[in-house]
Amino acid sequence: MARDRDEWLKTGAEVALDPELPKGLPVTSYDFRTDDSTEQEERVVTPQQIQFTTNELNVGMREGLETNLLNFKVIDVETANADRESICQIGIACVEVGIVRRLGGTLVNPEDSFDPWNVDIHGIDEEAVSDAPTIPDLHDDLQRQLQGSVLVSHSSFDRVALDRAMDRYGLERLQVTWLDSCKVVRRAWPDLFGKRGYGLGKVAKQLGIEFRHHDAVEDARAAAEIVLHACHETKLDIDGWLQRVKQPINERSRERSRSYIQPSERREGNQEGPLYGETVVFTGTLGMKRQDAADLAARAGCKVATTVGKNITMLVVGTQNKAVLKGHDKSSKHRKAEALIGQGADIQILSEEDFNELTAKGDTL
Repeated sequence: MARDRDEWLKTGAEVALDPELPKGLPVTSYDFRTDDSTEQEERVVTPQQIQFTTNELNVGMREGLETNLLNFKVIDVETANADRESICQIGIACVEVGIVRRLGGTLVNPEDSFDPWNVDIHGIDEEAVSDAPTIPDLHDDLQRQLQGSVLVSHSSFDRVALDRAMDRYGLERLQVTWLDSCKVVRRAWPDLFGKRGYGLGKVAKQLGIEFRHHDAVEDARAAAEIVLHACHETKLDIDGWLQRVKQPINERSRERSRSYIQPSERREGNQEGPLYGETVVFTGTLGMKRQDAADLAARAGCKVATTVGKNITMLVVGTQNKAVLKGHDKSSKHRKAEALIGQGADIQILSEEDFNELTAKGDTL
C-alpha cells in the first residue's frame, strides 16, 4: 500500500522527509513550482533557497583527523520500476567539516510506469508523483547543488540511475567526483564486509545507525554516517579515501588466482573486481550469449549462479518470451526474486542495459 500523499508532499514543495527523523537533524528543502501561464506551456522551475537549522548531526571524530577535510555530499535514488532511469525520488545529505548539516530531497515524476513490486518497497506510486518535477526540471538545481563536490553513493546503482536519467533527456551528467561507499566499507572493515554483506541496511545495523530503508533521504543520511564512521575508524579523510578505494582491499588478494573465465555459465568472481561479493543470476533472452554475460559479470567481481535463492544479490532481466511464461508476465526466476525481496532479501533487479553500464564503470565503482 502506497503511503498517503500528504505524508510525502508539503505545500508548494515536492519534499519528502520522514517526520520521525531524530530531532536536531537539519532539513534542506527544494521548492519546485510550475508556471502554466506561458504560451508554450513550458515548465518554470523556481528553486527555494536551502534552509539551515541550528542543530547538527555529529558522529564524533577521533583526534588527529582534520574535520575541515571531511566535506562531501551523498545522493540516493528510488526508482519506479526495474529500469534504473525511472527515478521517482532523490535524497541528498550534505556533510561539512565532518557534520551532517543538511538533508533534503524531492519526489520525481519519472514519466514512466510504476511496477507494483517497487511501490511495495518504497511506497511511492503514480499519484504521489503526479505533480512532482521531472529530471529536466531538477537538472539545473542539481548541478548547482552538487557541481564540483565529492558525491557519495552506496554502490554505483544510484550513479548509473542518474547517468541514465540524464542521458534519456539529453542532459549533461552531474559534474562531480564520485566515491562509492561500498568500496569504503569493504576497506574500512575488511573482516566484516570485505567479501559480502556490505549492503546499506546490514552495515548501518552493524554500526548502530537507525534509519528507514528505501526512503531516499534516509538512505542518503545513513550512507553519510557510514562514511564518517569509516573516516573515524581509519583516520582517513575524504581525499585519502578517494585514493584508498583505488587500491586492493588487502595485498594478499593480488596473489590469489582469478579463475573467472569458465566454459559453463557458473562463475567465481574476480576478487579485485568492483562488484566482488555480489551474486548474479540472468533470466530471459540477453543481447549477448549467456556465457559472454557470465564472463563480463565475473570480471567485474560477481559470482554467477543459475538459480535464484536467498544468496543472490542481483537478477538481470533480459527480454521475456511470452510463449514460455505460461500465462505469467514475468519469468519464474523474476517472480521468485520478488518473493524473496518481500521476505526481506536484499536483491536488486536490473535490466540488461543497466547491468552492462554497471559493469562498464569498473574503474569508478
